[in-house]
Amino acid sequence: MSGAEDAFAQAVKPLVDAMGGKLLAPAEAQDDDVVLSWEGEEVVAVRLPQLADSLEHILAAMERRHGCPLSELDRRTKQAVVRTLEARGAFSVRHGVETVAAALGVSRFTVYNYLNRENAARGD
Repeated sequence: MSGAEDAFAQAVKPLVDAMGGKLLAPAEAQDDDVVLSWEGEEVVAVRLPQLADSLEHILAAMERRHGCPLSELDRRTKQAVVRTLEARGAFSVRHGVETVAAALGVSRFTVYNYLNRENAARGD
């Protein structure tokens, strides 16, 4: 890998890490992997996470951002977390509401209330 190709791989690494993916050599790519090219050369392959793994990765990143377990956040902050997760598609994942409720230390009913309150405020 040339210096420019290595720089390209290092440039995309934070994005791949943020979404819970994995960087691979292009030769290791499988059918579902995304191969990225730079100046006509295949530089790196990205293995995307399974959706359920992505949700766990997003929740862990949110805990790091807040500096504590999500269950320790106050109600208003938990509501903001639910809004962020909804915008990122967390509730389209099978058992997404249950997973988020467990991480927040609340019931599924509470998560649905947060979602309903937000949708009512927007006029949905």
